[in-house]
Amino acid sequence: MKFLKILSSLFALFLLNSCSEDYKVLESVNEIFVTADNSFTLINNEITFSTQTSDGVDITSESTYYVNGVLLSGNTFTSSMVGEYTITSKYSGVFSSPIIITFHDGTQVNFRKRVLIEDYTGTWCGYCTRVAYAIEQVNGLTEDAVTVAIHRSSSIPTNSNYDPYNYDTSELENLFPITGYPKGLLNRFTQWTTPQDTNLSQVINLTQGANPKLGLAMTTSIAGNNVSIDVNVKFSNNFSNLKLVVYVLENGLVYSQKNYTSFYGGINPLPNYVHNHTLRSCITDLLGDAISATETTSGNIYTRSFNIPVPANVSNANNIEFVAFVVDQNGNALNVRKATKNETQSFEEL
Repeated sequence: MKFLKILSSLFALFLLNSCSEDYKVLESVNEIFVTADNSFTLINNEITFSTQTSDGVDITSESTYYVNGVLLSGNTFTSSMVGEYTITSKYSGVFSSPIIITFHDGTQVNFRKRVLIEDYTGTWCGYCTRVAYAIEQVNGLTEDAVTVAIHRSSSIPTNSNYDPYNYDTSELENLFPITGYPKGLLNRFTQWTTPQDTNLSQVINLTQGANPKLGLAMTTSIAGNNVSIDVNVKFSNNFSNLKLVVYVLENGLVYSQKNYTSFYGGINPLPNYVHNHTLRSCITDLLGDAISATETTSGNIYTRSFNIPVPANVSNANNIEFVAFVVDQNGNALNVRKATKNETQSFEEL
């Protein structure tokens, strides 16, 4: 009997070792995200899918993929038919939120679709690090998010809510009934649901779906204290009542950040915190400059040129970044693009 017990134990140990060598134990996750290397493409082109966890871990090879609910072999898909397809992925029993891909026949021009994140924040705001962390997660999942950090509340050093990068956007903020900070707004007027770090799919989904039918391309240069920007907008549908907004941002600003969250190790305050994409100037009206309806017709390219001095509040002109976007008659951003200094962009046609 004792011999049988020893033999059983050895057999169990053998099975355990064999399993550990032959099989990979999948980690448990709460939320996964599927992305496509192209959301809009010509028929017969191939689209490749990837899957990541909310922490940015790539689980593409361990995931399965579904097209309109039908299991796909591998993680690539093509179609000879014009139309939209719903894509989901599955990992360890967890399904991603769906994304939409579109195949077209080339008779219409489509443009890469990006989402604008306006992060209303403050160096004094201890809970604003939650949104900052969520933005980092989004950037790990997609390259199609454009962030603007709008620092608020006071420019008075003795004020408890002092922020050295404060920029008055009250004219814009008065248009949406959201009090307090932090608050993240998507495409200007869609509130990013709190807690933002568990609602990443809300942002990703805004880079998918119906094509905006307009794209942006900028040419920028900085020479000495002079800034030149050409913003070009190309249309593949007829539009009316559009406006253009252009921001000047600055990266690499170092200042202590209050932190009442568990993110970033729960350290409070965060010393030498680097503030990026910080709004320094809006060189159009904050709500946008009107684009004539004669300019917003299918096939036309609208160009607006700006020649300005480097904003006085910019610490380092080498760290300047530009963001341009077009809003509709309700103020919602239809598409957005960012550019660095001395950059010449082409339209992102698909």
